[in-house]
Amino acid sequence: MAVNALSPSTLSSITSRASSLHSALLTLVSSRSFSTTSPTANWLSPKAGESSKSRKGRPHVPTGGSTRGTTLVWGDYGLRLRDHDRRISASQLKIADATIRQRLRGLKYRLYHRVSANIGVYTSGNDQRMGKGKGSFDYWCVRMPVSRVIFELKGDVHEAVVRDAMRVAGNKLPGVYEFVRKGDPPMMGITKVGDAATEAMLRRPRLDKSVPAPNLEGTAMRMPATSPP
Repeated sequence: MAVNALSPSTLSSITSRASSLHSALLTLVSSRSFSTTSPTANWLSPKAGESSKSRKGRPHVPTGGSTRGTTLVWGDYGLRLRDHDRRISASQLKIADATIRQRLRGLKYRLYHRVSANIGVYTSGNDQRMGKGKGSFDYWCVRMPVSRVIFELKGDVHEAVVRDAMRVAGNKLPGVYEFVRKGDPPMMGITKVGDAATEAMLRRPRLDKSVPAPNLEGTAMRMPATSPP
């Protein structure tokens, strides 16, 4: 039985339809990821730039006895700041991260970053006069409040090895740092909250009662004079 040959126009239409279907499939695969895991954000710079230039500012001081960010969440060991008012650049954070990874090369672990460089620093060039605006963008940084955890680590690693890696990483960063473990008490400022009595003492008002007005007349009479009043 003879089979009729396809005409050239029919072959060209089939080829064009196949190529268009192939390109549509490639577009669908490239545009949609079939992974349920969200992509990892860049912790050394924000996803979008700043809408306006940031001021220098100061690290946020939590009021009311907050302990947020002072304990470990995912890891077993971590690095915590002990100083006040520190501004750490993205390059310094990257160097500390590379130091920890270099010290723990070949070991099974996972490193968590608790901070992100989301504040822009703008500087003017050298030998410039005062004024003429704020300046141009220089680098990204993070404002670190006191007793904030920077890195967390979890894995099959000995504590002494992790302690040494955190020590070297702390030497690469500005400020004074300490090594913390899972289960260590939280911090309120620079004070460790070990029990309920300490927490209640830290949360109490500064002054339990109003301060009486000073006796201005009696204080003034203590000052010597050349003639009696």
